[in-house]
Amino acid sequence: MSAEENPDGPGHPESSEGPEEIAVRDPVSAPDAEGRPRRTTRRFPLFTKDTARPEGGGRAAPGDAPAPARQWPILTVLTLVGLGLLITALGVFRYGTLLIGAGLLAGAAMRWLLPGVGMLAVRSRFTDIATYGVLGLAITLLALMAQPHPLLEIPFLKDTLHFTVSS
Repeated sequence: MSAEENPDGPGHPESSEGPEEIAVRDPVSAPDAEGRPRRTTRRFPLFTKDTARPEGGGRAAPGDAPAPARQWPILTVLTLVGLGLLITALGVFRYGTLLIGAGLLAGAAMRWLLPGVGMLAVRSRFTDIATYGVLGLAITLLALMAQPHPLLEIPFLKDTLHFTVSS
């Protein structure tokens, strides 16, 4: 059958053209887990159906370890922040908020130093470190500057506060 007689047009497997045309027209590789063919084109799909795991988002411990051991970095951060919230609720504001800030700074340090941090990896490594670090530093500095008897005094912040609040 010639290409002119082929109702499916050139490039169809029954056409007389070579396999190069087929490979260009149908960029499909091995099927996925459900048996559907995967596309190997570099174009982005029109609709995203899945997201990639962030760098370092693998297990923090071997796969045969129990689930809490595999996710120890996020459990460490959540425990410190939760303990800080409890201490703050019990009336010891400064120490509780310092513990919250320290927990977030510990999360930034783990995200920077460890190759695999499990669910602590949410975005790219840089974004996670920047987010955890900035929030942890801000909370820690605010806890140190809290009244009464601040442990840290930054003069221009006091002037800024008086300028914005004064009547």
